[in-house]
Amino acid sequence: MTLVQLLLPLYDAEGTRFPTAQFDAVARELTERFGGLTAYARSPAAGLWEEAPGKTRRDDIVVYEVMVEALDARWWRGYRERLEAEFRQKELVVRAQEIRRL
Repeated sequence: MTLVQLLLPLYDAEGTRFPTAQFDAVARELTERFGGLTAYARSPAAGLWEEAPGKTRRDDIVVYEVMVEALDARWWRGYRERLEAEFRQKELVVRAQEIRRL
């Protein structure tokens, strides 16, 4: 089993908050396709990265998680690219890790 995590920004590069409907659409699509998801959206996580030496950037993000039996990397790559366009991002983090149910 694989856990896929999507890290979605709350704001675009100009600081405008994305509408709730945009996140709802992603949640609905993932739920319909995979049968459910977990959303960490109440207290946004902070994403930090060094854009250049001495210049740190910050994003407030929400995390969506989906568990899948088999990872279709090609589908997820295409989905990531689509979300990058919809959220006007150079790059979105979509990551996967093997998990074991206990």
